[in-house]
Amino acid sequence: MVRLQVKRGEENLFLFDTNVTTKVEDVLKQILPIYNGRLKVGRICYEIEELVKHGVMNCPEVVELTEEQVAELKINDPWIESCIPSGGYRTNIDPIRRRCGRQPMPEMQKVLEKAMADAKELISKKLADSGECLGLKNVQDALDILRGAVMIVYPMGLPPHDPIRMELSNTEDLSGTQASLEVIEPTKAQLWFAGRQMIPEDQLKIYVGNNEKCKVIVKLGKHGEGQPGREPVLSEETRRELMLRAYRRQEELKKLEQDDDDEYLNSTWADSSSLKRQVHGLDNIKFHYGKK
Repeated sequence: MVRLQVKRGEENLFLFDTNVTTKVEDVLKQILPIYNGRLKVGRICYEIEELVKHGVMNCPEVVELTEEQVAELKINDPWIESCIPSGGYRTNIDPIRRRCGRQPMPEMQKVLEKAMADAKELISKKLADSGECLGLKNVQDALDILRGAVMIVYPMGLPPHDPIRMELSNTEDLSGTQASLEVIEPTKAQLWFAGRQMIPEDQLKIYVGNNEKCKVIVKLGKHGEGQPGREPVLSEETRRELMLRAYRRQEELKKLEQDDDDEYLNSTWADSSSLKRQVHGLDNIKFHYGKK
């Protein structure tokens, strides 16, 4: 199995095992759901953080309106009364009026927070640093953990317009958001190796060779983004080590420049009479002045 270190730009994402005989298009079909799935988990965790603080999402008609405006327009959100968190709630008004302000109680907050921590750990970038591969199952398990925690806190379900419910049911609309720029559609996905775009119909071995026991860096990209930046020749650790050696060498040269040119004359090896004294047994003679 050849190991792919998948990156997006300079960001190290995850490791993925495959065969050199696999076509590039098949590799993309396998790693793209993992990449987009990690983004989905991140978006859900962000929304759950807001859910922990301010409760469920207001209906679109109420968002950003003040209580006075809602009363004046006689807008009624039926989901607010039906979506009460388990164990009750306490009021914590959302400053931007995006959510209803009914915060779950601390016990239920801990359930959601633990689920977020567990889900993030399943898809963490640290897995790549420890040499562990990431699969679609990791992403699915992370989504299941988040779904289960939300069901525990809101057994009646979330409003259909809540972003968390939409994400978990794959009905989210990301158009016009920053998140839409991060997601890569299958029809626009590209894979690059060593500054060279990999043709979908080609097998991996055309680019990485026939050695199954190797690790290579590949980069995900979109059509129109152009060639991603090449990997640096030296790793960050190697660069730091070289800089440290250069600094030490520079300090040594400074000390040599500060020394006098004839300082070596004080050394034993530079004494022209040293050999004569040794022959006559006069080496290492010590003198004592004064009375004993």
